[in-house]
Amino acid sequence: MELPNSARAVVIGGGVAGCSVAYHLARLGWSEVILVEQHELTEGTTWHSAGFVGQLRSTVTQTKMIMYSAGLYPELAELTGMDPGWHGVGGLRLATTPERVEESLRLAGAGETYGLGLAVLSGAEAKEMLPLLDVRDVRAALWLPGDGWLDPALLARALAAGAEKLGVRILTGTRVTGLDVVGGEVSGVRLALGAGEWQVQADTVVIAAGAASGRVGRLAGVDIPVVPIKHQYVVTEPFDVPSSMPTVRDPDNIVYFREEGGGILVGGYIRTPEIWDTGNPLEEPRTLFAADMPKFQESWESAARRVPALGRTAIVKVVHGPEAFTPDGEFLLGETAVRGLWAAAGFCVHGLAAAGGVGKVMAEWIVDGSPEYDVFGMDLRRFGGHARSSSWARAKALDSYSKYYDIVYPGEERTAARPLRRSPAWVRHAELGAEFGEKSGWERVNWFESNAGPSPEARPAGWAGRIWSPAIRQECLATRDAAGLFDQTSFSKLEISGHQALMRLQRVCAGQLDRPPGSVVYTQLLNERGGIEADLTVTRLAEDRFRLVTGTAFGVHDAAWLRGHGLDVRDVTSAHACYCLWGPRALDILGTLSGDDLTFGYMRAREISVGNVPVLAQRVTFVGEFGWELYCPSEYGLTLWDTLMEAGAPYGMRPAGYRAIDSMRLEKGYRVWGMDITPETTPVEAGLGFAVAKDKDFLGRSALEAAARRDRDGQGAPAGPPDRLQGTDGPARRLACLVLDDPRQVCLAGEPVRLGGEPASRVTSGGYGHRVERSIAYAYLPAGTAAGDRAEVGVTGTWVGATVVAEPLYDPASDRIRRLPV
Repeated sequence: MELPNSARAVVIGGGVAGCSVAYHLARLGWSEVILVEQHELTEGTTWHSAGFVGQLRSTVTQTKMIMYSAGLYPELAELTGMDPGWHGVGGLRLATTPERVEESLRLAGAGETYGLGLAVLSGAEAKEMLPLLDVRDVRAALWLPGDGWLDPALLARALAAGAEKLGVRILTGTRVTGLDVVGGEVSGVRLALGAGEWQVQADTVVIAAGAASGRVGRLAGVDIPVVPIKHQYVVTEPFDVPSSMPTVRDPDNIVYFREEGGGILVGGYIRTPEIWDTGNPLEEPRTLFAADMPKFQESWESAARRVPALGRTAIVKVVHGPEAFTPDGEFLLGETAVRGLWAAAGFCVHGLAAAGGVGKVMAEWIVDGSPEYDVFGMDLRRFGGHARSSSWARAKALDSYSKYYDIVYPGEERTAARPLRRSPAWVRHAELGAEFGEKSGWERVNWFESNAGPSPEARPAGWAGRIWSPAIRQECLATRDAAGLFDQTSFSKLEISGHQALMRLQRVCAGQLDRPPGSVVYTQLLNERGGIEADLTVTRLAEDRFRLVTGTAFGVHDAAWLRGHGLDVRDVTSAHACYCLWGPRALDILGTLSGDDLTFGYMRAREISVGNVPVLAQRVTFVGEFGWELYCPSEYGLTLWDTLMEAGAPYGMRPAGYRAIDSMRLEKGYRVWGMDITPETTPVEAGLGFAVAKDKDFLGRSALEAAARRDRDGQGAPAGPPDRLQGTDGPARRLACLVLDDPRQVCLAGEPVRLGGEPASRVTSGGYGHRVERSIAYAYLPAGTAAGDRAEVGVTGTWVGATVVAEPLYDPASDRIRRLPV
């Protein structure tokens, strides 16, 4: 057999992930793709998967990927002539507590926005569908007819067969002994087949090695935080269970089951998971561990209560094998720090269900530069440098596994592996009774309980009132009436310098950056489709030096995007503390501490002194009040906080947290990347056309112009309007502001929106605006929707009337931001 010495792409791993990536690369026209597997296909972790395919998930992208997969799997038999083992039997998800019923209603609302045909059933209706069930404690059940299960090995082989038909070469029994990296880029893979070794040159390599992905990544000096955890399920003897039995999930009792060979397969997520502690996972094929029935007892007893016949049925098989989990229970996808070296790993929980979608987005990402879907929540770069720590990854993964079936309330904070990253003022926050949240390892103040006051405000209804404090309102009103002091040290700060800095930034930023030093520009980074890859501010510190500020969790992602487009980026996040002083008394407060001229204009930056501390002050706000972002070297951070707190006290200033920021930014219509704006939305759709330069070229401009032409042609308008980036009638949808009729009904994102009684959209973000006393939600609605139009929003199963309103709701002329306080 002649072995290849070069390839366009090498995929490492012959499980369902690798086979799907190879298949989809070939579908996009890539020839000379090689897939290598050290054993036979599927013999790592794929072969022993339980194979459940549940389409409805907690995020839009997860659901889209699984819906794509569910559509692909039945087609594979026709495409390849091989049966992928698909059983489209539908699925039931049971609810036995009031809280789980609420979750089910929220999921059902989300399902409407995805176009999933689902229904909320009573316990009795669930029993009619599956007479084996004991439903005496079942309060409701979600029925998803598009769900089912599949044979994981058959699926992988069908994908592999499809890949081979399209020209992919598959080499089994082939070990990866090294990854070659030159100048920060992957250049090849070293392989061994039997006693022979050779090198394959390739500038694209995909690590899809399941639980072994971390070990393979280390061959190139890359950290892929995969944690192998032991997972167990059992199969009973046959007892005439029909093959048409739907899959069943009973999360309140941490158990799931389906039909298998006339019996039932029973699995569950135990509360005391165990890591597979080995330096070389999957070295042997088809690795299994000894049965541990004491650990499985809770899941088995739960299943026997739900299906009484199990109490009279023998277990004939125990499957106890390794699964590749991650710190947050989500996939690890995307390009690593080594250019051209990609990962498609961490197929914990719903890997088989989404495998088709993973292959799709990975292939699009590699071939086109960005996938169709917003995959940031799965992007390997969502973690910071702390993900290199195996102890951190393990603590997070164990916590994620053990609580997988728990209800996750929006705003709920997990405590594993905390605290980790802390602002210089963290000790002061703790002294003031801060309720901390965590993002990207940073401890951030959600609110200060010391601000709650003696008279609690009315708690929002439902889920919105579960993780809440009256302190949030007090912090908003203090910022409106006097001043609020916010710690935004966690925000990511990137610096770019050099004689080509402006030219290269101009290419990747949609806004006009060629402005005098001291200018601050709000802008977006766009992909080739015109979608928003990042949303940030750029401060021109000098002719050849720029500082970019982006969200706490987005720094690694945004820096990688910039580097991928030829910029040399330094992450200086930890070098600077940042406190935001906002409110009408901010000028008085800072004036007592600085002799510098503080009257410089909005979106300008200047070096000043605050007390004894050197500070870069930027007239920027994310809450809609006058004030500054104040940056200082980190070693001055505690001193600056103390100085500002002491000076602000006589003016009624209060320290405040991120929940207040979120409330106030909704009132001003400020967008949040990953929620209101994503790589799937354009600036024009999002109402950010004002931030797009009309007088320069930039990445994504062609796509925006093409979209504008389509909009004009669709409306029959004449060609060639003055503004080529925005058609006569604009895009087919726009981000719109809704005000709910009932102020105690508060949206948390994901709720369905109806126009004229018909499904129209989903809420991108929502909350309560304390300065305007309204419940606010944002959603993409058809472009013809106008202020005053009526809508309905589904909040935990209740349809609440809402009105489309002009934005922003608060200070629409922005006088409070631009003018000096009187």
